[in-house]
Formats: sequence, C-alpha cells, structure tokens
Amino acid sequence: MSYRAWFQCITPECGQTYALEEVVYLCARCGNLLEVRHDLDALRNRSAVSWMRLFDDRYKTGQWPYGSAIWGKKEWVLPEVDNANIVSMYEGGTNLYWTERFGKIIGLRDLWVKQCGNSHTGSFKDLGMTVLVSQVKHMISRGKPIKAVACASTGDTSAALSAYCAAAGIPSIVFLPKDKVSLAQLIQPVSNGAIVLSLDTDFDGCMALVKKITEDQTIYLANSMNSLRVEGQKTIAIEIVQQFDWEVPDTIVIPGGNLGNVSALGAGFEMLEEIGLITRRPRIVVAQAERANPLYQAYKSDWKTFEPITARKTVASAIQIGNPVSVQKAIRILKKYSGIVEQATEDEIANAAALADRCGMFNCPHTGVALAALMKLKERDAIASDERVVVISTAHGLKFSEFKVGYHRGMLEHVTSRHANPPTELPAELDVVKRTIDEKIAGI
Repeated sequence: MSYRAWFQCITPECGQTYALEEVVYLCARCGNLLEVRHDLDALRNRSAVSWMRLFDDRYKTGQWPYGSAIWGKKEWVLPEVDNANIVSMYEGGTNLYWTERFGKIIGLRDLWVKQCGNSHTGSFKDLGMTVLVSQVKHMISRGKPIKAVACASTGDTSAALSAYCAAAGIPSIVFLPKDKVSLAQLIQPVSNGAIVLSLDTDFDGCMALVKKITEDQTIYLANSMNSLRVEGQKTIAIEIVQQFDWEVPDTIVIPGGNLGNVSALGAGFEMLEEIGLITRRPRIVVAQAERANPLYQAYKSDWKTFEPITARKTVASAIQIGNPVSVQKAIRILKKYSGIVEQATEDEIANAAALADRCGMFNCPHTGVALAALMKLKERDAIASDERVVVISTAHGLKFSEFKVGYHRGMLEHVTSRHANPPTELPAELDVVKRTIDEKIAGI
C-alpha cells in the first residue's frame, strides 16, 4: 500500500496544499499556519487491529529504522522519505512511570508521568527533530539547495537540532537569548558544532530574527511553526495509548510555551481516532507559568481574544514565551478536547517539582509547572481522584541543575523552599556523624 502526506493550510476556507519538499512554513494564499495531512483513506485500508499489531511488533526492536518509536510509526509520520535518509538516534520509547507515592500525596490513585526527557538530548524535542532533519536530508538528496537548518530556542530545540544535524552532516544555526538558558542547554549545541548565536534579547526576539533569516530558502526553519516538527511530537499521544495497551487516559497535563507540543498531542489523538484505534478523547490540560501566560489569559476570556505579552523571567525558562507561534493550533485542539489552561506561580512551580523529587523523580522546572497546575486542579476537584492522569515531563532534570541547586540553597526569587534538603557539613568524627543521622531520621 502506498501512503502519502502533504502540507495543508489549517484554515478550512482556504485549504491550500503544498508538497512536503517545498520550503514553506505559512500558507502563501492566506498567511495562516500549515499542518501535515495524511491520506487517511489509504491508512484506513489497514484495520485498526493490524496497525496496533504492526506498531507493537516494531516497538523498540533492532530493525532499522523501526526500533525508533517515531519511525516505527513511519506510515503515520513521514511515509515517503527514503529509509536511507532517516536520521535517528532511536528516540521515543520513553518511560511511562506510575508515580504512586506522589499521586497518593495529592489525592490521585492513577497518576503517571511520561518521561520524555529520557531521550538522546534530554527532551521531547528529539521526537520532532528526527522527522524534520530526516526530511531535510531527503530534500538535499533530491537536489534542494539547503545549506543549513536554523532555529530560535530557549535551549531544548537547539540541543536537538544541533545533535541531529551533526549526525546528518548538515550545518545548524541556533539563536539563543543571552543568559536565559541553562549552562547544560547552552553547551549542547556548542559541543555539536552548531553556529551558536547568543543574542541580547528574549526568545520572541530570537524568533523574529530567525524568521527573517530563513526568508533565504537555503536556510531551513526548524521551529515548531514548521509542522514537520509536529509529526514527530504527535507520536507522544500514540505511544501513551500504546503503553496502556491501546486504552486512552482520562486527562493529560502538558506544559505550554510555544505550544507546538499541545497541537502535536492533539494531532496524535485525532489520528488515532480517525483511523479507528480509539473511540474516545482525553481531556487536555495546558499548564503555563504565571509570568509567561498568554494562553491562560485567552482561556480566562473564554477564547474571545488572544493577546501576546512580554514574558517575564521565570524558573521555567523553556516556556518563557509571550507570543507563541502555534497558538492557533493549540486553541483549536483545546476546544476539541475539553481543554483547561491553568497557571502556576514561581513558588508553586519550584515546590511542586521539589515535592515530586522527594518521591523519586528528578523534574525539570517545566514538569514542575505541569505538576503544580495538576495539584491546583485536584484541590478544587476539577480532576477526580479516580481519573487516570498522565503528566508530560518534557525534559530531564539534569539539564536544570542550577535551578535545583538554587532551590535547595534557598536562592530562587519569589520561592520559599519548603522541601529544601541542603547537604549537612560535619567533621569526620564517628559520634557526630551517628548523632546527626539519628536526628535526621527522626525528623523524617
């Protein structure tokens, strides 16, 4: 069976289409965002049970490239790319972790965390970047004059782009807001040989510049306004259902910044439903930092208006975005999926992350945003105690060690560190050590 995919304008009244090999990010006719569309009739010629069996048989095997949790679903992602052009580090297939102890603390019996940070560069951005860079390599092999791939980033996108481009032998350019990404995030593209531009602006300023630079069609745009990214990231939804033996959870909580991940999550569930693998939809909750909350403000106005803001400094630096490029897609998904948007203060973010860490996790601050929002929704009974809830953890906590150290030293602005656990400095004397241990254990 031959499967195909193409770009299409998200505006139903327009519906303009473009080949995936065209260098296009917005509709030339109406200026709106594009999305990747698939030949669903062809995909439906295979039964839902057969798709499930195929995906399960491929899952995390050694068969190239299908052991990748993204390329194991190639027909639903990028069906026409040659396997020889796929750039993969066997991404996806990340833990779906039952957080039993933390769930009990906040009153949820069936709480899970999808640990997308357990990936090659330490974030969910790998899922979309393997698709985008593979398509670029495919286009270059067919004579497209692309000389580099560029992105604006708050850290994780640049890490993923630089790694996959390095593996493919394609130059990468990353635009970073100076002093607004963690040291671990900064050193990743530096180490991968990217052209790293540290700019005296915020993410929105970097995004404005990279849009201008990529008007030169020989420099390909890798931000999530390029809907190829969504095609990889949508597999989070498919994989969650697969890991629950093809059952749909009740609620999914995801942190939102540029909002490509929100639209990707919805796209995955829509495809599952359209091809017949599921018959119901989960509720989607988007969590935002209070200091970077344009989607929350639009939600509180009942979607009557959306106004970009100037995002203020937040510990959740990767979602410190005031003018998200994928907002139209995200709002459309939230309307379809009984969506809720909740915000969290700096204090709520840091303490939620720390409390979950005390239960065995090691959360990035953006996962802390999602956990804090979840706790607030549970406290006001917007989420029932018997719901199956999945929190999307977007990055590994090790990428944000400065945040962790600042918390436990009590040095974070606007945060009272209620779960701080700094090291205890002692002389190397047995009696002192024994007494301190006894005191510490008694205090737990």
